[in-house]
Amino acid sequence: MALTSWLRAALGMAPKATAQRFDLTNMSPEDMRDFLRIGGSMATTSGVSVTESSTMRVAAAWRCTQIICGAVSWMPLDLVIRQSEKVRKPAVGHPLRHVLTVRPNTWQTPKEFRQMMQAQMLLRGNGYARKVMAGNRLVGLIPLHPDRVRPEQMSDMSIRYHVTRPDGQSLTLTQSDMLHLRGLSLDGWRGLSVMSCMREALGLSIQAEHVAARLFKDGTLAGGVFTHPSTLTEPAYNRLRDSLAEKHGGAENAHKFMILEEGMKAEALSMSAEDAQFLQTRDFQRYDIAMFFGVPPHLIGATEKSTSWGSGIEQQNIGFVTYTLADWLRTWEESIKRDLMSAAEAETMDARFSTAGLLRGDVKSRWAAYVQALQWGVYSPDEVRALEDENPREDGAGGVYYDPPNTAGLPSGTAAGDRQQEQEEDRVQ
Repeated sequence: MALTSWLRAALGMAPKATAQRFDLTNMSPEDMRDFLRIGGSMATTSGVSVTESSTMRVAAAWRCTQIICGAVSWMPLDLVIRQSEKVRKPAVGHPLRHVLTVRPNTWQTPKEFRQMMQAQMLLRGNGYARKVMAGNRLVGLIPLHPDRVRPEQMSDMSIRYHVTRPDGQSLTLTQSDMLHLRGLSLDGWRGLSVMSCMREALGLSIQAEHVAARLFKDGTLAGGVFTHPSTLTEPAYNRLRDSLAEKHGGAENAHKFMILEEGMKAEALSMSAEDAQFLQTRDFQRYDIAMFFGVPPHLIGATEKSTSWGSGIEQQNIGFVTYTLADWLRTWEESIKRDLMSAAEAETMDARFSTAGLLRGDVKSRWAAYVQALQWGVYSPDEVRALEDENPREDGAGGVYYDPPNTAGLPSGTAAGDRQQEQEEDRVQ
């Protein structure tokens, strides 16, 4: 109680109001740290303070975060050079390509780095990484926790970053020193935190989970009751207790008839309307949280309101890639181009994610698409083999592009449109 009173005084809160809104005595050390840092700004009407650690304890929020961050982290990312409007090749040997695809720093893999930065951008709205330079050459990216970075837009519209180091010292970095990943923004230089925007939905979900936990700890979960017209005698009570334990307990005794004495009756307890509504509330919160993250409900295990067969799930997966992942991927691509490339490099270079793996479909549909691409000269056999992680044909004939079917038999260089025009002229004559 002394600690609670001290916290109330330190935060300048009225004791009565604080007691109604926060249960400080039951906070974990991580929650206490987050609460002191944010000063109660993540308080919810449901009575809990939503923090980073409490958010990740909600199953739906954890799964949505893991799905988005996981997809962004393992999806192939490469640095390409635009040699012309139609020709693009990997920027082999460029130092930025090494940082992005091989070693961003001395303790993280590219997947770990991207997964962490995406999680910070997703939950906090901003992801920060300090650039490590060797002369004019980028050699590493050092991630910074969003709580230790305070961005500030100057009068000339440039952005400065006030960083607090773990040892307590402060330093100021400029835009040229930082990779800044921003989520949805209203002012153009700070991203909105999804966690803060959905704090009411998270608070309700957390409280519903607490209610369920207390029910299993302190509540009565009886399957039914026995009623007696008067008072059950002790011998009859002992026989009933032994019969329930020995002859009617366990799966092997299911559906056996029970012998009741002295006019007793057995009645099963059904779920009350309040219990059913409570379960519906917990179920609704999964869909609500998934909506904030833009994740299809079936990816978090909520399939009650969507089809699990045929093209329904497939189309939802495509929609997830198109409308949710594509937005985050474009943020990465353009932020890398803005913060990690010089003005001259940005004219001819791009960072590109490959989403083909997420949209491959089943084997039958994929090979049907390959056949059409081969027939119309879009792909060569070796290119199709490369998409399937196979080596080129050993006979060296895999680089041939087949002529489209409507140009078969025409001299080299004759277009299908010219042939159609010649046929039309013949019919007119």
